[in-house]
Amino acid sequence: MSNKPATQTDVAKAAEVSTATVSRVLNQPDSVRPAVRDRVLNAIAQLNYVADAAARTLASKRSGTIGAVIPTLSNAIFADGIQAFENKLNAANLSLMLTTFGYDPQHELAQVRTLIERGVDAILLVGLSHDPLIYELLAQRDIPFVETWAYRDDPNYPCVGFDNTKAAMQAPQYLLDLGHRDFAVISGIAKDNDRVQDRLASMQTLLAEHGINLAEECIKQCPFEIEAGRQACRQLVSHTTPPTAIICTNDVLAIGAMLECQAAGIPVPAQISIIGFDDLPLSANLTPSLTTMHIPFKSMGEQAAQFLIQKLADNNPRPNTEVEVNLVVRESTAPPAQAVND
Repeated sequence: MSNKPATQTDVAKAAEVSTATVSRVLNQPDSVRPAVRDRVLNAIAQLNYVADAAARTLASKRSGTIGAVIPTLSNAIFADGIQAFENKLNAANLSLMLTTFGYDPQHELAQVRTLIERGVDAILLVGLSHDPLIYELLAQRDIPFVETWAYRDDPNYPCVGFDNTKAAMQAPQYLLDLGHRDFAVISGIAKDNDRVQDRLASMQTLLAEHGINLAEECIKQCPFEIEAGRQACRQLVSHTTPPTAIICTNDVLAIGAMLECQAAGIPVPAQISIIGFDDLPLSANLTPSLTTMHIPFKSMGEQAAQFLIQKLADNNPRPNTEVEVNLVVRESTAPPAQAVND
């Protein structure tokens, strides 16, 4: 057996077709009769043939690869959305090239440059705020992109996501309706994160409309880590007048807060109500189960992929798609003890 990799000519010879037919099977499989296509695919499998990506790119001016630049792989909130995004791409014979930027705008710019250099056909970005040079680079090269995990009625660029401002109002409004007046917030770090900025601003605005102005010490910003959530909660419950309700801008922080309350012997929700944001699979299985905002990450990922697929096919997909979010009420929230006693 030869140690040399099989070529497209070898595949064509084995399948008794032309190299042009092999190329069509690789790039436009639906244009080839099923019997011929199966013959070519069998030859590819027998010869362990791997297409030359550089040659395919030169011939088609497409790499068949979509880039995605997400903040981190350590936060579970991105897992379902990116998995659904990749599954949709794979169904269209496209591959995903995934990279992270650690919430650092300059590193995000560097990662976008790298993806462009690797010849990706399109790019997924997270959020609606990026270095202006990113938009310039993509426009210069006519590379389609879509912004995700956020939505506005009048965005400057195509987006598939949810309105963080509207979504973040539902949790405090629900707690206000239960009778809570003493609030605290455990948030992700707002710097360089437009989603967190929008959530914080909308919560503060809503509470202010009800005469509640959150003091600086009642808002804890920290990394999206369980231990960070625990530490923030520890500081909040040590206040002279501790909150009766803690709103967290994601479930990871809320889980940390719940664990800290359990360790300190503080009953949830009898003494403190805790509410999250994201609805991770774990959240429904906690004791008590976590009240949170349900975000349809799978649908968002699928629709973002579909937008790019249609864009690459020279269709005109709808540029902006809003996914619906909703509050899921579970066991971690209840009226404040004083209201119950009254």
